[in-house]
Amino acid sequence: MRPRAWRSAPLLIVAIVVALGGTAVAAGAILLETPGHGPAARIPATGAHPSRRTDVVMATQVAPLRRIVPPDLLVVSVSGITPAQLIKIKELSHVRDLITADGGAIRLQARLTNVFGVDPSAFRSWTPPASAANERIWAALARNEFVLSTRAQARFRLHPGTAYQLVGAGQPVVTMGASAHLGVPGVDALVSREAARVLGLVPNIATMINAPGANIATLAQHVRRLLGKQSQVIDLHAASSTLPVDPGADASRPSTYMDLYKQSAARYCPGLSWTVLAAIGQIESGHGTNDGPSKAGALGPMQFLPSTWRIWGIPGFGDTTADIMNPYDAVPSAARYLCASGASAGGAALFGAIYAYNHAGWYVREVIALAEEYARQFG
Repeated sequence: MRPRAWRSAPLLIVAIVVALGGTAVAAGAILLETPGHGPAARIPATGAHPSRRTDVVMATQVAPLRRIVPPDLLVVSVSGITPAQLIKIKELSHVRDLITADGGAIRLQARLTNVFGVDPSAFRSWTPPASAANERIWAALARNEFVLSTRAQARFRLHPGTAYQLVGAGQPVVTMGASAHLGVPGVDALVSREAARVLGLVPNIATMINAPGANIATLAQHVRRLLGKQSQVIDLHAASSTLPVDPGADASRPSTYMDLYKQSAARYCPGLSWTVLAAIGQIESGHGTNDGPSKAGALGPMQFLPSTWRIWGIPGFGDTTADIMNPYDAVPSAARYLCASGASAGGAALFGAIYAYNHAGWYVREVIALAEEYARQFG
C-alpha cells in the first residue's frame, strides 16, 4: 500500500540548539512552511536490486579528504541565502571559506527531524576530524543514503542498512547508511543534494563560515546585518568559556573547559598556551561532546589511542587513577604529551609537538589557526 500523503504542509524547523556537555543552550527556532506533499519515491542505494528501484539515481564519487575546516559561525536564514548575499559574506574581513547546505525539518518515524542536504565531498571537511576521515559516512551519502547524528541515533534507535520513509514535500524511502558526530548543533541528519530536492528542503538555508583571526562577535553582527532580522547566527567555538566539565565538581577543580585548559597548561606544561589545548579539544571531541571511539579507536575528550594513553596517561587534579574518558585526566595528559614533544618551546618545536599528537600537516595548521582565534577572542 502506498503511504498516504500529508494533507497539510508541515513546518520546517531549523532549531539552533547548542548542546554543551549535557546542557542545552537554545538560540531560538526558525519556522518555515513547505510545499504540499507528493507520492512516495525511493532514492535507492547504488547497487540495489533493479526490481526494487522506483527512481534510479546515480551515486557520486567522494573526493578524498585533503583538509579540515573548523567552522566559526553557523548562519541560518528562513528564506535561503542568495548568491549575492554569499558573495558579500565572502568579502567580509577575515572570512577565508564558507559552505552552504539545503535544510529544514522533515518527519522521520513521526518525529520532526532537522536535516541538511549537502555535497559529501565538500561538507566532510567541515565536520570533526574523526567523522571527516571516515570514508563509510561519505560513501553512504554519495549512495543517496542518509546519515544520522550520534545523538539522533541514540534517540531514534534506527538501524543502518534499513530503509525508512522521510516525509517532507516528497516522501522518499531512504536507507540509513551510518551515524556520526556531525558537529552541527541542532542538525539530526544529513542527506544528499538529490534527496534534499525530493524532500523539498530550502536551498541554501544555511552556511558555515571559517574566519581565522576574526572577532567573532563583530563578524556575526556584520553577517546578521547582511541577511536581516530573519537570520540566526551562532558562534560555534566560543562555548568552551562556559561549557561545564563536571557540574558536580568541588571548588578545587576547574568548573569549565576553558579553566581546565588554562590550569592544565600552567600546571603540566609551563610555556604552552592554553589555547593550543583548547584548539585540540575542540577539533578532537567538541570539548567532550563526542568521546569516540574514532575509526582508529581513539577515545575520550582528547582522543588518545589506548596504546598512547598507557604511556602518557596520568591522573590529574587530585584523581588517583588515570581515566582516558575523564577530562580531568585527559587534558593534563595531553599537556604532558605535548610538553614531552617540545611544545613549551614554541615556534617550530610547537609545530612538531602538534604533529606528534596527530601526524597530519593540515591538523597542525588547523590547531594553530584555531588557537590564534581563541587567543584573539579570550586573551
